[in-house]
Amino acid sequence: MKSLLRNFIRFSYAILTYALFPVLIFFWILKGIFNNVYLDRMTQRFGFNYPDLRGGSVWIHAVSVGEVQATIPLVNQIKSRYPDKDIIITTVTPTGALQVKNIFHNTVYHSYIPFETPFTVKNFFNSIKPCIALIMETEIWPNLYNECGLRKIPLILVSARISLKSLANYKRFLPLFRETLSHGILIAAQSKIDAERFISLGADPNRTWVMGNIKFDFTLPKGTVKQGEIIKENSFNNRPIWIAASTHEGEEDIILDAHKEILKNINNMVLILAPRHPERFQKIKQKLSSDKWEYKSRSDFEKTHRKCEVFLIDTIGELLLFYAASDIAFVGGSLLPIGGHNLLEPASLGLPTISGPYTFNQKEMTNLLEEADALKIISDSRELANNIITFHSNRSESEVVGERAKAIVENNKGAISGLMRRLDDIFPEKQI
Repeated sequence: MKSLLRNFIRFSYAILTYALFPVLIFFWILKGIFNNVYLDRMTQRFGFNYPDLRGGSVWIHAVSVGEVQATIPLVNQIKSRYPDKDIIITTVTPTGALQVKNIFHNTVYHSYIPFETPFTVKNFFNSIKPCIALIMETEIWPNLYNECGLRKIPLILVSARISLKSLANYKRFLPLFRETLSHGILIAAQSKIDAERFISLGADPNRTWVMGNIKFDFTLPKGTVKQGEIIKENSFNNRPIWIAASTHEGEEDIILDAHKEILKNINNMVLILAPRHPERFQKIKQKLSSDKWEYKSRSDFEKTHRKCEVFLIDTIGELLLFYAASDIAFVGGSLLPIGGHNLLEPASLGLPTISGPYTFNQKEMTNLLEEADALKIISDSRELANNIITFHSNRSESEVVGERAKAIVENNKGAISGLMRRLDDIFPEKQI
């Protein structure tokens, strides 16, 4: 009976994906018309033109920029242990694809993840021929997971997490997710709470481990700090700098209001503004112009002049360098209920860091930093401005806060070594 139910669920889901396929095609083409970056290799989303890899490749899926960044220690370990294996990273977003290129250059393959139909999924697997699948964080794709099960490809959810909000959404379709997680999937959860949530959705307790977050095993690229110092000196004349990173629509207004107040107290301070989504760059330029801000952008950058108040990052893949050039960091996606973005990078650089109240996608890191008094949580432009001014005026205290954050990162490393030991257990002959 259980088998019949599973087959029915799987069949029903397959029919649904085929029914939605024309809608997805139309949506993606329409998206590409308004932003041609989405036209890049669009056929891969429809099940064609994947890299034709030799058998036994390692497939890693990372939805976008933050997840791609988190793969760095994993990719480095796999390259070291299994140098003969092809590695392919799939993403959903074009920004994620660009991040793969910027970080790994030509040392790994890249493809967009196919739309979730049995046809596209089969074509994808037939081309890349993976012998293991590693899915970053929380990406649950029933047909992809089922295909791994059919082909007996070990599938591991790496640094797996489920927010309380996501758990509630998944439970609405509990039979589907119980079926999806029934294929012998291995779950390397970030925390005990995440492990329990996966088990409540149907994951096997004996194949669910608490492994921590491999993001903590992130190592700054060689020369990052020095490059940041050079940028600060040569491009900004060593002016005080605060950065607002990974911002979303609706946050820039709050950030710019804060910067107005900051300039009343620190008249030579520069705001580096780094929006999350490239398609918004032009709109933000228009806003800065209409609001009479003295600004420069990275794409037409020469050297900031004395009056420059805002510096807009309108390029991809350089955020870390501009963190390194900054004195204080604000991490966006947190002033609105988006869930927050990566706190690890500014913490790794020892920056005093500020966040909004909505950090449910970064709860573990937020909690660790808050408990160590290494993160300031604000809710509006006034509080943001006050904290920037305080950090600037009390350099010794800001350095202490930054060092606390850096210590949190160092003290939580080790997830990657635990994960690699598990891989060795799964593949005792090292046949990944």
